[in-house]
Amino acid sequence: MKAIVQDAYGSADLLQLRDIGRPVPGDDEVLVEVRAAGVGPEVWHLMTGRPYVARVALGLRKPKNPVRGWDGAGRVEAVGAKVTEFKPGDEVFGNCEGSFAQYARAKAAKIALKPANLTFEQAVALPVSGMTALQALSGKGRPQPGQKVLVIGASGGVGCYAVQLAAMYGAEVTGVCGPTGADFVRSQGASHVIDYTREDITDGPHRYDVIVDNAGLRPLPVLRRALTPRGTLVIVGGEGGTSFFGGMSRGLRAVTLSPFIGQNLRNLISIARREDLLTLKELAEQDRISPAIDRTYPLAEAADAIRHLEKGHPRGKIVLTV
Repeated sequence: MKAIVQDAYGSADLLQLRDIGRPVPGDDEVLVEVRAAGVGPEVWHLMTGRPYVARVALGLRKPKNPVRGWDGAGRVEAVGAKVTEFKPGDEVFGNCEGSFAQYARAKAAKIALKPANLTFEQAVALPVSGMTALQALSGKGRPQPGQKVLVIGASGGVGCYAVQLAAMYGAEVTGVCGPTGADFVRSQGASHVIDYTREDITDGPHRYDVIVDNAGLRPLPVLRRALTPRGTLVIVGGEGGTSFFGGMSRGLRAVTLSPFIGQNLRNLISIARREDLLTLKELAEQDRISPAIDRTYPLAEAADAIRHLEKGHPRGKIVLTV
């Protein structure tokens, strides 16, 4: 089969399209014939092995799994001995490690049947980004109708879903993005837009009940100043920070400080769960959320897709077609 393979950590220049053997699913896995794969920050982290602390899980000297990709959509080719939820021919989406390939293995617990009204390209824009936004806006982070929500990085893959979900919950949403993303962010459901090149999130009288920070660049004190005294801050992922820890140090500081103040400070590392995929499937089929695709690339141009991601400010998700 064709696959995008990487033998060592580094830049997109190291990605190669090769013929390799087809993977064999384990007892609790399915083999997916991949039709589309998502390209997001998680793929960049896998490719570069940064922050370096992540290599404890990814492989110390080189990637344990040389095939890139994290989420996928396609048809079930075969199922493991213990899998009863799926059968060959089912159209699925979710977490498919090594999805930059014609076939990929997936844990049965981390995939779900594809939304019936979406193409494979649309469906693959949902798993990582959609689940992250859904988990960010859960628990104390779920806004109540009329509350004010600030989404930083609102034009990106996670940000656009956070805007859609917060608006769906009845919140008044403000999105933070670059100067070219304002119309897109408004189209996702934001009532207000802040151009971060022209104004700061602490400018003006507004304070927010919930802040979802996808960008990872603003210091914790700045974020807290934009938050109401009892508000919730959700720091998403590990963007920014040092090469070794990435943005994890900022998230750790937030979690450590949270018990001693009135504000609720969370650091979110998203987990792939079928229950969340089923929620996204239901919302998509009800047209309550809609996938946003920045652009698509063929599998052979995976390196170009990642280079486009590295330039910053994609409007929605970047997708590979297989």
